[in-house]
Amino acid sequence: MKPKFYLTTPIYYVNAAPHIGHAYTTIAADAIRRFKRMQGYYAVLTTGTDEHGQKVGRAAKAAGKTPQEFTDLISAEFRRQWETLGLAIDRFKRTSDPSHHKVVQELFLRCQKNGYIEKGSYTGPYCVFDELYVSDANPGDPCPICGRPTETVTEENYFFKLSAFRDRLLELYEKNPDFIRPETRRNEVLAFVERGLSDLSISRTTIQWGIPVPAEGHHVFYVWFDALTTYMSAVEGEGLWPADLHLIGKEILRFHAVYWPAFLMAADLPLPKQIFAHGWLLFEQDKMSKSKGNIVRATPIQQVAGADALRYFLLREIVFGQDGNFSYDALVNRYNSDLANGLGNLASRTLAMVRQYRGGVLPASAGNAEIGALAGRVIESTIAAYENFEFSKALETLWGLLGAADKYIVEQAPWTLAAKTDDASRQKLDETLYTAAEVLRIACALVYPVIPSSASQIWKQLGMTGELEDFLWKDLRWGQLPAGQTIGEVAPVFPRLDPNKVIPKMRALEEQETARQAALMGKTPPKPVPEEAPAAAKISIDDFAKVDLRVGLVLSAERVKGADKLLHMQVDLGEGAPRGIVAGIAEAYTPEEMIGRKVVIVANLQPRKLRGLVSDGMILAATPEGGQPVLVTLAADVPPGTRLR
Repeated sequence: MKPKFYLTTPIYYVNAAPHIGHAYTTIAADAIRRFKRMQGYYAVLTTGTDEHGQKVGRAAKAAGKTPQEFTDLISAEFRRQWETLGLAIDRFKRTSDPSHHKVVQELFLRCQKNGYIEKGSYTGPYCVFDELYVSDANPGDPCPICGRPTETVTEENYFFKLSAFRDRLLELYEKNPDFIRPETRRNEVLAFVERGLSDLSISRTTIQWGIPVPAEGHHVFYVWFDALTTYMSAVEGEGLWPADLHLIGKEILRFHAVYWPAFLMAADLPLPKQIFAHGWLLFEQDKMSKSKGNIVRATPIQQVAGADALRYFLLREIVFGQDGNFSYDALVNRYNSDLANGLGNLASRTLAMVRQYRGGVLPASAGNAEIGALAGRVIESTIAAYENFEFSKALETLWGLLGAADKYIVEQAPWTLAAKTDDASRQKLDETLYTAAEVLRIACALVYPVIPSSASQIWKQLGMTGELEDFLWKDLRWGQLPAGQTIGEVAPVFPRLDPNKVIPKMRALEEQETARQAALMGKTPPKPVPEEAPAAAKISIDDFAKVDLRVGLVLSAERVKGADKLLHMQVDLGEGAPRGIVAGIAEAYTPEEMIGRKVVIVANLQPRKLRGLVSDGMILAATPEGGQPVLVTLAADVPPGTRLR
């Protein structure tokens, strides 16, 4: 019996149609599923759609549909997207499926039986966008995660006793250092949990569209208690739980690495083995967002360059786990250099020479010993990189073998050898052709998880029998290409792309797809923001003089409990007593880094309460879109209290 490997993507929220960010995660998961199967695992990939919550209800109303009609439409859109891109999805689960409801309710009852759920009430700010209760904040205060204004809600809730799991979670992270990857994300979660955890509302009474809580009164489950459970409900009764890997974007790490294992601990259920949070996909070095109108869809790229071109670019160009940049220019350049001029060119010239010089029959030879030894090392290194989810490194290593084969062909000059009739030249020609063809075979087997369609085409052109997806890496070694095998019909796999033609075509198709998706969502297509936004209205010198900017010296700093972004500081402004100031800079600066630092403060703002703390002033910082705040600093040592004019 094959060992199982169960992996998941996020359960995608249906308040937006699928875009390249969704595709990035799902393509990576598809590649992992494929290479695990080539390692002999029974690998199963689950994805699906998260269809409940206030945002979905509002989106459905805006589209003029019932929540069920709306979620049917958008869930089908996600399915079509994955089918169009050729992704091997084994289980697609919707949270509106009644079989999922049953698993969510059973999880609740198990947690309740074990004493980790209690009824309470909540009055305060709530972020609709992040489906998040924001305690210790005033009405309209910004959400600590997304910065959008919160709404005030009052309702009875069921609460999960998350506060009881701080020590158990820290023990989990310590005993299983690979539970959260990469290391930077693990450190973020450790810091969050070490500060202490607050109990978590897991139900709502003010909304209708959700799974009913098996308790008195009208309660429906809060979105994360519902959505996370999809990972179990998708494979209920199949013996696949626990998941071996949850593959997610870094923005939802806390829900997966803190809430989800705590829910399972409370229910006495097995925990997933690993959570990997990859970085953001930027568009031309800027974070993609609906408000900017710079979101890119995958299907226009697939229509012009093919799905494998997108797959290869995303997994080769971006170090998996880090933020990465997408641009049409970079996509076309990478395609032409690596696929058209690299693998595609090697395949075309090798197979053309076999047909021309040996009548389409692969010659008998052991191949070049030096290239064969290199191939053995590349096989081992490439598979090791795949296992560590280092896709870019795996492909870079493999392309080193392709480069060596290209160099070898040039050095041997088979076109010259073919013109000679002596035995030594004929043997050298056979060795050259066999070596190049065997490199191609090995490359197809190793690159298949990333570009499955193209690798399979080259595999067939080599005359290989059997499906490449059924090939096992344990059997991959030099010298297995059958001598006397007749190659298949040779055709270009990676025709070169003209950027002056294909980029405008992709952009035009992107506009069409944006309009189509907007109509699907009942919206008007967003207009891209101009590259240079219009300048802000001018103010007079008298208006500027009203702003009291002063130099401040940070005397103390500490994190605000329950708020990842906030620091509470005591700042000396030369007034005799320091001021308390709360600033959203905790993700960029530690408390230790702030103590003793000179900063610029807006000193005459009305005091404001954040998380129950009075902030008597505002610290100045520059925050690039999608980046971290950078404090305004001074080039010379200036006393606290000095005014800026």
